[in-house]
Amino acid sequence: MTGFAVELPEGLKRAARQLPGGSAWLRNWPGILQRYLEAWELTLDLPSGRRPWSGQCSVVLPVRSSNGGEAALKIGVPHEESRTEPEALTLWDGAGAVRLLAFNAADSVLLLERLDARRPLGSLPLEQTTAIWGALVRRLSLRPDGRSEWAQIPALAPEAETWTDTLPADWEAAGRPFPRWLLEHALETCQVRGAVGRRSARDVLVHSDLHYGNILARPTPEAGDVAEQPSAGGFVAIDPKPLLGDAEYAVAPMLWNRIGDLPAADAPGQLRLRCAALAAAAGLDPELARDWAVVREVRNALYYLETGSPGDARRSLWVASSLLGRTLPDLPPAHLLSAP
Repeated sequence: MTGFAVELPEGLKRAARQLPGGSAWLRNWPGILQRYLEAWELTLDLPSGRRPWSGQCSVVLPVRSSNGGEAALKIGVPHEESRTEPEALTLWDGAGAVRLLAFNAADSVLLLERLDARRPLGSLPLEQTTAIWGALVRRLSLRPDGRSEWAQIPALAPEAETWTDTLPADWEAAGRPFPRWLLEHALETCQVRGAVGRRSARDVLVHSDLHYGNILARPTPEAGDVAEQPSAGGFVAIDPKPLLGDAEYAVAPMLWNRIGDLPAADAPGQLRLRCAALAAAAGLDPELARDWAVVREVRNALYYLETGSPGDARRSLWVASSLLGRTLPDLPPAHLLSAP
């Protein structure tokens, strides 16, 4: 039994209502929680009155197994980006990613090892995160083998091929909101790295949302001291949006987060140095890392404009144009850009 009602954070409720079936999920999720507590012989380990951790589309609750072991129960709003999370976690098998203990894909429910939510990578100073992130990408970049889960992982190359058609159409529909040269740079990358130019021998499993908040520390004997941080090996990834493709595709989320931490004197130049440093730490091609980041931020900007989020669009355009050394002149300075 849960023992008391669990209140979902308001941000998750708002996000859920924007997804197909999200309103029904909000009505039904307490029953899903109860069903899996019973089926997997779990006890809720959430102090009364404390809200659970939540992401954009899921809630995560601390639980204990029948033998007293700690775990985390993740219940998500079913949506396309989360569909292959169990397969990716199965492939990683705890090496660089949170360990998957059990799951039911139909209900979007996962039982995971419990990590230390107090210590995301974002709690470290910016300069200390580079080596940790790079080491993690190296561990996560698996090459395909004979396991059946690989068949479920979507490939980046055909998506990039599609973007060569959709990006120009979206740019026109939005009223050509940024210069053509920026769009053309994104399109050239999509064309070269799409299905026609795909270098399948380089394809690896990519965590495409590997930012500071999606990297948590595993508990350690010293974890009682919140100020003490574990080594690079103590951090693992959560919440993957897996793809099969260039490992360089993973760099972008580390660039559009924590922009305000860049030295203000030359934030665009510092962003370019940051991109190169992340690529070097992970053993990646720095130019390709930059180019995929431009593609992703051009796509993001067009999406934000379509959905009425101009502040987010300005941030994406700042990142994309600054990476190419041509920061658009009508954008706010870095420290005034909205945070993701």
